[in-house]
Amino acid sequence: MSSNTTLHTIDPVAIALPFWPHAIHWYGLMYLFAFGIAWWLGSRRARAGRLPGMDAEGWSDLLFYGMLGVVIGGRVGYVLFYAFGDFLADPLLLLKINQGGMSFHGGMLGVGVAAAWWSYARKIHFFDTVDFIVPLVPHGLGLGRLGNYIGGELWGRETGGDGGVVFPNALPEGLRGVDPQSLRELHATGALDEFARYPSQLYQAGLEGLVLFAILFWHSRKPRPRYRMIGLFSLFYGIFRILVEFVREPDEHIGYLAWDWLTMGQVLSLPLVALGVFWLWLSLRSPTLQPRPAPAETDKA
Repeated sequence: MSSNTTLHTIDPVAIALPFWPHAIHWYGLMYLFAFGIAWWLGSRRARAGRLPGMDAEGWSDLLFYGMLGVVIGGRVGYVLFYAFGDFLADPLLLLKINQGGMSFHGGMLGVGVAAAWWSYARKIHFFDTVDFIVPLVPHGLGLGRLGNYIGGELWGRETGGDGGVVFPNALPEGLRGVDPQSLRELHATGALDEFARYPSQLYQAGLEGLVLFAILFWHSRKPRPRYRMIGLFSLFYGIFRILVEFVREPDEHIGYLAWDWLTMGQVLSLPLVALGVFWLWLSLRSPTLQPRPAPAETDKA
């Protein structure tokens, strides 16, 4: 009997550093790639005057504050939303980033705080800043989920052997210590098919990353009313996240909140859907910000 599933064999370590106990993982590199692409796209839009009052220095400052918001907010959000009991027992858990645990919803709040601070200092309407930022976010979400897949984490629910991916870290305890070659041999016979899971990380990468990126960038080609971009982002991210949660394995220490299917991710995404509808409604009666390209720099004699 042969297998009709895929065995996850990707090494999560991108670069092993000699004489150093810590290696560079693909997940960390995905963050760097995401910020690099955001800087490039944002720089082009800043030069085109898509956010009047923003210059190159202002965009660099906003991106830096946004990076801090993602990391700090993501970590604090994970601890508060998903590991609050562990945090009460060990407050230093908040600083143990090397043990993993980042929350999108917390990172989003962190970016919101950073954008509010930056906007206040520059005397720019907060939602004009947010509308400028959100089209630069989906590719980062997609890369982050791709990093989750490479790392073999945050997998989906079991498929019952009908296709899917076998993640070694998700196998029963008795099989987790089996060497890679033996796992490949077992998988080839179909012995591991019953443990196959949906690659929900890739579903999220496609929906929250590629599809959401296409929606927002298509809508942001021309000036749109205030609240339109954040409304589209919140609505579609919330819908996509709720849908994927139906095939994604809930956090082990939380499980299902109700009815054997409702997850924490769905509960946290429902307000985003509601806010998205509200902001889109507001956009129907809001002004449209017109671009004002920065004047070209001239050589000084």
